[in-house]
Amino acid sequence: MKILCIGSRLFDDVSPYLKEKGYYSIITESNPNAENLNLADDYFIGPRGMVFPFNVAIERNVDGVVPLIGIDPPLIDVAAMKQKMEFEYGIPVVASKINPVRIANDKSKTKELFNSIGVNTPESAYVHKEELYDFESIINSAGFTYPLVLKQNSGQAGKDIKVALNFKDVEEYFTHYGSALCENFIEGAEISIETLGWKGNYLPLVPVYKGDTSIEGIHPIQRIRYGPVNFKNLDNEELRSLALKIAEGLKFEGNMDLDFIYDYSSSKVYAIEANTRPSGTRYLTQASSTINPLEKLIDMATGTFNIDEVRDEIQNYYTVEIPVGTFNGEIPDKTFTSKDYVVHGPEKYQRITIRSKSKEDLIKRAKELTGMNIELPRE
Repeated sequence: MKILCIGSRLFDDVSPYLKEKGYYSIITESNPNAENLNLADDYFIGPRGMVFPFNVAIERNVDGVVPLIGIDPPLIDVAAMKQKMEFEYGIPVVASKINPVRIANDKSKTKELFNSIGVNTPESAYVHKEELYDFESIINSAGFTYPLVLKQNSGQAGKDIKVALNFKDVEEYFTHYGSALCENFIEGAEISIETLGWKGNYLPLVPVYKGDTSIEGIHPIQRIRYGPVNFKNLDNEELRSLALKIAEGLKFEGNMDLDFIYDYSSSKVYAIEANTRPSGTRYLTQASSTINPLEKLIDMATGTFNIDEVRDEIQNYYTVEIPVGTFNGEIPDKTFTSKDYVVHGPEKYQRITIRSKSKEDLIKRAKELTGMNIELPRE
């Protein structure tokens, strides 16, 4: 069986699995110096966009296509390619269709979806630059107070987001942007849930904790992160039920990362956004549940994905993910089969994800591997 993966950056996450299954792997990539090219059985370098991988898939007569793309901008083009390839050639492309991508890529449309299915999401007001003279009355009418979160309708990984403490901060933000989506700042925990979806069946995996919201705008990748979420007044199964409700409303395919905020003062959960692509929390998800989301994309492409079997495979571990810069110890592959940890990310920006069956051992292993004394988040 031949599988074409679009993009090489995440290929080392699936390479061992492809070899284990005996599948012939092909990569298409636009950068001739990209990492992981030598891990595939074959690779092709060509122009950016989806025309080149589409043509390679047809010429090489592949059985399935898995776009390993972790950023938002190409996803509409991927969805268009999926529509053409599946309709004209019957080759499965493990990615979302055009409508789910359009909704997920637009924060206002995402909020409309959340509201339409009865999922809590922060109230918002969309303000244009020419309305700045009336900004204070606009936010007062919406019931907002400082600090305020200002963001763009599109963007990922905290890009183009500012926490405004006063009107001067708002004015500064609007020197760069012509409009903004405004929300109240919520003091709470940032939580992600990766969800698998294929042919109308959906499985939310484990909720993971990415740190507390920050007025300073600290990106989650700079924080110590944990899995699973274990807050006293927060039921993980309720979180998974929310994720399932959103998945059924969005009707995505492949994998999706859902972001929530748990408000400490009200004990409410608010849905923030949906991302129809591989997630930056995938190692925490894998460590906490033993499910590698990207491996399941391979199963979808080969017709062997069974959601009930995946549900039965889930195991429960305590996990922590720590930024370490450059890790000086042994770096195993990313399967957790030989070690109780994996190391990921480029040198100087590496992170280590560790798992254990007990909290006590997790704290001990974190100290042994990183020299850090960690504390598990509040419960």
